[in-house]
Formats: sequence, structure tokens, C-alpha cells
Amino acid sequence: MRTQTVDALTAVKEVKDGDTVLVGGFGMAGMPVELIDALIEHGAGDLTIVSNNAGNGDTGLAALLAAGRVRKMVCSFPRQSDSWVFDGLYRAGKIELELVPQGNLAERMRAAGAGIGAFYCPTGVGTPIAEGRETRVIDGREYVLEYPIRGDVALIRAHVADRLGNLVYRKTARNFGPVMATAATVTIAQVSRIVEVGELDPEAVVTPSIYVNRLVEVA
Repeated sequence: MRTQTVDALTAVKEVKDGDTVLVGGFGMAGMPVELIDALIEHGAGDLTIVSNNAGNGDTGLAALLAAGRVRKMVCSFPRQSDSWVFDGLYRAGKIELELVPQGNLAERMRAAGAGIGAFYCPTGVGTPIAEGRETRVIDGREYVLEYPIRGDVALIRAHVADRLGNLVYRKTARNFGPVMATAATVTIAQVSRIVEVGELDPEAVVTPSIYVNRLVEVA
């Protein structure tokens, strides 16, 4: 059996200082909060975090930021009404930000999982995001060259897994989990329930077990 079922702290114990960590979630929907809490307890720092948002309120990703463990955020929406932790750190010059349009963020991780070296995309052309970047005109339209985003570790949240590590998601909590699972060297999935092999409908499996290294069951 390739996928291990472990507790949260054991699951994240190999995260190292300086790692790039892909964190699933659209706001709090699909965010693996218990895995993030374990990462805080584990103590790794100087991390680059790739996520759609830069934390909400004081829990989950925001708590990791508040603990001073993050050197750089790569995200699409760094500021919401409840993103005061990131906002304070950024204004104080204590954290770096790479702003990536949401579609580009997903596609850059998908490209990493698919083994694509780079791709051209029109999003961001003519804006500060494209300054200093390679561009190309294709069929009369300008495109910006984008490179894959790879993670050392992905922390994602799914709904149900079987003991092999096949994952089923629940509604919008699915968001970035599937592409992050393919783009990381090690994928750790937090799930609500683990069932026996054969209990999941194969047609409902979104992330195959080949992409999942560790499961953490959080009821």
C-alpha cells in the first residue's frame, strides 16, 4: 500500500525550512485547517505558500502567517475584509507577495503536474503583472509566458478517501485540491472519512491514489 494513514503531525514532519507548500482552499472552503495547525506545531519556517487566498481571520493559513513561518505568498486574492494578518505583515515589509491571476495559478500548477515546461497566456498582458516578462504575439494577440508552479508538499482537503488514497471531494471544497495533488512531490490529504477499497464509486474519484502519499482522517 503506497498511501500511508497517519496523524496530522506525523504527516507533515518532513516539511523542511524553505519548502514550497501548496495549500488548498478557496477562502476557508476546502482549507486543510488541521494540517496547517500541525505544520505550525512542527515548526518549519521560511516557507513559500501557494494558495488562492492569503489567509482568513485568525485560523488556518492566517495562523501560519501570524506564527512568522512564511517568507513568501503566491496567491490570487491576498486581501479580503478578514485578511488582516497578511495585510499587516505585507505593509510592515515582513512578507513577499507574488500576485498571480486565478486562472493562471490553477494552470501553472496543472502544467507542473502534466510535465509542461511553460505556456503562453493572455491574462495580465498590459498590466504590471506582465512587466519584465517574455511576451509573444500569436494569431495577432499578445501572450505572456508562464512557468509551472511545483510544490515540495501539497496540503489539501477532500471529503472521503479509500485506504489506497483515492479521493472524492465535496462540492466547492474541491477547488484547487486536484491540481495541487499532481504538482507536488508529496501530497497530504485531510479527509473526513476513510473507507475500505471498493466502497467508492470509481466514477466519483477525482484524485487517483497515485498522487496521494499520506492520509489524515479528521472527523
